Amino acid sequence: MDEVLPRRRVTRDRRGRGMRGPGVMPTRLGEPALRTARERFDDLVLGIVTEIDTRWQERLGLVEYAVEDAPMLPDDWGDATVPLSSLVRGTGGDPTRLVLFRRPIEHRCEGRDDLEAMVLTLVVEQVAELLGLPPEDVDPRYGDPHAGD
Repeated sequence: MDEVLPRRRVTRDRRGRGMRGPGVMPTRLGEPALRTARERFDDLVLGIVTEIDTRWQERLGLVEYAVEDAPMLPDDWGDATVPLSSLVRGTGGDPTRLVLFRRPIEHRCEGRDDLEAMVLTLVVEQVAELLGLPPEDVDPRYGDPHAGD
């Protein structure tokens, strides 16, 4: 015996109370709707590093730039602060490596402008150390509170 199911009534969304937000916004096929914090941070670092590395490439030589979420600290780490970056000079065939630690940097910044200024400051200071120059000579925006404006 066939069971008769009740017919489902189709209604319109007359008052705009349907699904909203970025999850239902149209996007191109295969492209994520929103960029993650990690992707936005990587883009920021890439822009700053590319600009500075292009300017100083001849004197810097081969430098690897990297972003990691957090530094690996030993269990007996006694310091109250967490490093924001790490610079390991190259030896032999190994290139110099500059690593920025995303989470500690983001934790110290209140907004996008602070984040840009912090990343610029860290990269400029590390490159200045490599070149043996004052940071102001590496990038004129160093120390300028309105550099991102």
